[in-house]
Amino acid sequence: MDAEAAKTYLLSKPEAIEDYPFGPEVSVFKVRDKMFASLAYSNKQARIILKCDPEQALILRYVFAAVIPGYHMNKQHWNTVILDGSIAADEIQAMIDHSYGLVVKGMEKSVRTSLELQHGSDEIYK
Repeated sequence: MDAEAAKTYLLSKPEAIEDYPFGPEVSVFKVRDKMFASLAYSNKQARIILKCDPEQALILRYVFAAVIPGYHMNKQHWNTVILDGSIAADEIQAMIDHSYGLVVKGMEKSVRTSLELQHGSDEIYK
């Protein structure tokens, strides 16, 4: 998966928006003002930062050399995924889905319920 495919998938999530709070070099993807991913380049290599369950984060880092602790983030809860082609697109999509679902689960109940009713729990928590 390349950066454009990742961006397209990130923006396909319900109510996902792209923002640039850190400047034009870093795309931040949010749902209801909560970040669930960022996309940037480092040494001409696209990297995506995703929220992750701490245990799963460790497993993904062990399994994939292209998954490392989240850059400038809480390394227990965030992974950086280097988009170098070494990880299958469906695996990266699953990581994006997981990040999105975790962020929605952490929202206030009224906001979370609104998203679930509007878009369906199956779509929110793939």
